[in-house]
Amino acid sequence: MGQRDPARHRADLTEPAPVSRSNELRMIARVAQMYHVEKKRQAEIAKHLRVSQATVSRMLKRAVEEEIVRTTVVAPPGTYSALEGALRTHFGLHEAIVVPCSEERDGAIMARIGEAAAHFLEATMQADEVIGVSSWSETILKMVDNIHPLKGPKARFVVQILGGMGAPAMQSEATQLTTRLAKLTGAEPRLLAAPGVAQSRAAKDAMISDPYVRATLELFSRVTLAVIGIGSIEPSRMLARSGNVFSAPELQEEAEAGAVGDIGLRFFDAQGQPVITALDERVIGMPLDALQKVDRVLALAGGPSKVAAIAGALRTGVIDVLVTDRFTAARLLAHEGLETAALADTF
Repeated sequence: MGQRDPARHRADLTEPAPVSRSNELRMIARVAQMYHVEKKRQAEIAKHLRVSQATVSRMLKRAVEEEIVRTTVVAPPGTYSALEGALRTHFGLHEAIVVPCSEERDGAIMARIGEAAAHFLEATMQADEVIGVSSWSETILKMVDNIHPLKGPKARFVVQILGGMGAPAMQSEATQLTTRLAKLTGAEPRLLAAPGVAQSRAAKDAMISDPYVRATLELFSRVTLAVIGIGSIEPSRMLARSGNVFSAPELQEEAEAGAVGDIGLRFFDAQGQPVITALDERVIGMPLDALQKVDRVLALAGGPSKVAAIAGALRTGVIDVLVTDRFTAARLLAHEGLETAALADTF
C-alpha cells in the first residue's frame, strides 16, 4: 500500500463537502416554516439555527424563488376580483371597484355604489385634499349619505365643479350635497353660484365675471380629487329635475355629432374623444381637459343604460378609479368583446 500524502489529507479535511440540493431545500423549508407558520422573528430563527440573520433573510427569499412558499389571495365572498382585474387591464385604470348587487334596479345599484365610494374616499383621502364634486348626481348623493365624519386627515376645500343653480325645489339638495361633504371631511365648501347651463354664451360670460363665481372657478386648477358621475345622453332624473340640462333637440344634436355620454355636461364619443358643439360654450363647469390634470378622478356609475357611456368615459383618459356594480362590469367587458371566465359567474 502506498503512503497517503499528509498535506493532501489535511486539505481534504478543510474543504467542505458539496451540499446536496435536497439538503439545502430542506433547510430553506425549515426556515420558512418557522417564519410563516410558527410566526418566529428572523432574529429568533437565526439564534435557533446558529446562523446569521442575513442568512435567514436570504433563505426566506429563496423559499419564494423555489416556490416552497407560495402566496395565494382568496377573494372574500361578495367581491369580484376577476371583474376588477379585467377592467383595470383593459381600460388602464388605476383601480376598479365592483360591488355586489342582487337587483338591477337603479336605486339598489346607486346605493351599493355609493356605499363603496364612501369607504374608498374615507380610506384614501389625504390631508389638505381639494375635492371637486358634481352636485347633480344621485349616486354621489348616496356616497355622501354613507360617509362618516373623518377623524383623521382633513380636506382643505370641497369645490362644486358643475354649476349648481337650478329649479328651486332641487337647489337646496345640490347645495346640501356640497356643504355636507365639506362638513364630513372637515373642509371649507366652495359653491358655484351659477347654473350648469347658461341660456347663451353672453349670459355665461356675464355670470363667470361675478367675483364669487370666479373665485370658485379659480379653485378648479387646485383640485386633487374629483368625484364625478357619468351620464348617458338621456339625463338622470336628478339632473332633469334641476333644469340644468339641454333641450331634447339639443341633446339630439349631440347624439348626431357622435356623443354617447357626458361627464359634467361635457360630451364625448365612443372612443373617448370630446364632442365639441356650440352647446359646450354654455356649460359652466370643469372641462374634460382640466379633469385630466387632476391627480385622482373617482367615477361612480352603473346600470344597463350607462354601459356605452361608461365605456366611452373610460377612454377619455380622465378616470383613475371606477366604482360600478357587478352587472355593469360584466356588460362593460362584454361590450368590449371580452368573454372572461368572470362573466359566467355574474349573470
